Amino acid sequence: MENWMTASMPILGKVLISIIAIFTVMIIITRISGLRTFAKMSSFDFASTIAVGSVLASIILNPDQSLLKGGIALAGIIAFQTLFALLVRKSKFFKNLATNDPLLLMKDGKILYKNLEKSNVGEGDLIAKLREANVLDYSEVRAVVLESTGDMSVLHDDGDNKLNDQLLEGVRIH
Repeated sequence: MENWMTASMPILGKVLISIIAIFTVMIIITRISGLRTFAKMSSFDFASTIAVGSVLASIILNPDQSLLKGGIALAGIIAFQTLFALLVRKSKFFKNLATNDPLLLMKDGKILYKNLEKSNVGEGDLIAKLREANVLDYSEVRAVVLESTGDMSVLHDDGDNKLNDQLLEGVRIH
């Protein structure tokens, strides 16, 4: 009998076998689909990673789940993610429909409050990211970009280096 503190040896054995089997399947799928499988390049990639984690946990922790069913679910998620990435790369229409453009939150030491409001990012969150990037003064900040993944990129320099315009290509300013 299983409870919250113990589990029977057959259950523990099945969990161990499930871990080995499903991670073997995951390694094979990742090798076939490439390194992008777990890259957080878009919000869809992030959602796919969460879905993969959920499926993995369900298969490993639920003794009633089929390893075959789990392997097919994982392969399906990764295949859909690969198709999505291909469509985004090949179709400008699909890219505009399915992904968010990065948004400029700060430029040349000035906070863009309207963009903070549009993106639902608080000034405190922005300042926390600046601290995380070791920014000592707003004047060091060339740009802060809210990426399509939800991450914030802080581009800063304590010298007189100018920001290369190419780094802001595709970034919405308003």
